[in-house]
Amino acid sequence: MDLLELIKVIIQGIVEGITEWLPISSTGHMLLLDEFMPMNMTQEFKDMFFVVIQFGAIFAVILIFWNQLWPFRVQKLKHSTGRTLTVERSIISMWGKVIVGFLPAAVLGLLFDDLITEYLYAPYIIAAMLIIYGVGFIIVETWNKKRTPLINSFDELTYKSAIIIGVFQALAMIPGTSRSGATIIGALLIGISRKVAAEYTFFLAVPTMLGASAFKILKYFLNEGFGFTSQELISLAVGMIVAFAVSVVVIKFLMSYIKKHDFKVFGWYRIALGILVLCLTPLLIN
Repeated sequence: MDLLELIKVIIQGIVEGITEWLPISSTGHMLLLDEFMPMNMTQEFKDMFFVVIQFGAIFAVILIFWNQLWPFRVQKLKHSTGRTLTVERSIISMWGKVIVGFLPAAVLGLLFDDLITEYLYAPYIIAAMLIIYGVGFIIVETWNKKRTPLINSFDELTYKSAIIIGVFQALAMIPGTSRSGATIIGALLIGISRKVAAEYTFFLAVPTMLGASAFKILKYFLNEGFGFTSQELISLAVGMIVAFAVSVVVIKFLMSYIKKHDFKVFGWYRIALGILVLCLTPLLIN
């Protein structure tokens, strides 16, 4: 693997690590980056690569939120040297709500993945989604200033709320939408606090992105044959490692940021980027 291609993979990993968690569309950014800085890969491998390097981002969530994700605890027995295994029911309940929220995207992804990849991975679509959801963030956050959140903890989050957020996540299958952006907007609309909305989108990402990555790998193997070349393996490994390292920093930043700020700045960023893409797209086509 030559140095230039390695640098391209590293840059894609950085972009994934940043944009997966900020509500600005990771897939949209990676596709746009590839338009200006194309990687020397087959289109089939590239389509799979953009999804599978999300494994690295997922490991960052698991590392940071391990105590909130793992329900089993080993505790010492009182007046004894023995230990006992306990289960945190609140975490089991949280996982139930995560799985419910995961289902809409899982079903629609299986049904429409080919159509979305073939017809919607285009600069004009990405630009439109960037702008539409950017405007959405500004409107929702302006409206939210006059409201008090109804749900401020996972214990207050209902299964009905989880399925509503899951439907919003399914909308993110359209490139340029942003999985985290769609889920956060959905959560804010139904009265969930920013902190719970952000954490829920992190947790919801675990089954969603693991499922999407496994599906893309299986689909790639069935169409292209089992196995990767050495260059492809290096690309996947480097992309995931870089995405993991960057994600750790970005997740911690976002959780600190939302304590004092709203999401409007991301809305304005999306609008500006969408307009820029619309201006540059004719040059890409020509």
